[in-house]
Amino acid sequence: MIAQIRPALVMIVLFTILTGLIYPLAMTGVAKALFPAAAEGSLITRNGQIVGSALIGQNFTSDRYFHGRPSATTTTDPNDPAKTISAPYNAANSAGSNLGPTNSALIDRVKTDAEALRAENPSQPVPVDLVTTSGSGLDPHLSPEAALFQIPRVAKARALSEDALRRLVSEHVEGRLLGVLGEPRVNVLALNLALDESGK
Repeated sequence: MIAQIRPALVMIVLFTILTGLIYPLAMTGVAKALFPAAAEGSLITRNGQIVGSALIGQNFTSDRYFHGRPSATTTTDPNDPAKTISAPYNAANSAGSNLGPTNSALIDRVKTDAEALRAENPSQPVPVDLVTTSGSGLDPHLSPEAALFQIPRVAKARALSEDALRRLVSEHVEGRLLGVLGEPRVNVLALNLALDESGK
């Protein structure tokens, strides 16, 4: 019996060390050597301070900033641990809302958001990514159309010309990966940091 169990235990220990320790450490070392910024979380720093990550959205609410997609992430309610409360872009609880297209809560939220956006810019159709959440709830990007839609609000709040903001948005449009994968997009944090650096 021991003769049969011993090889199994040795293999468990061996593969645990190999796949649970050596391989992850080797891959982390390779990643840090080849892609140091990405391996550290694609952090963005300004004046020596970390202000965010290029991979995780932030909840901008001021009219002076471009807003990202809605986020459905939550956190535990501090007053009742059995409940959750909204916590946009909570990286510790990445998830979508899991609400289906016929769910009344989702329909009401999208209608309310769309009406507020229509009031903000009545001359343009509301881009879908300004009223829908991503699967992770952490998406840091918007479509160029969604960024352009917000220009009148930001221009008014900052007393900037809309043409200057259009140029700023176009400078921050990231193309398709390798020219074919994905869609053109704008990183909201990078755009807002550039907006602050413009001085207004």
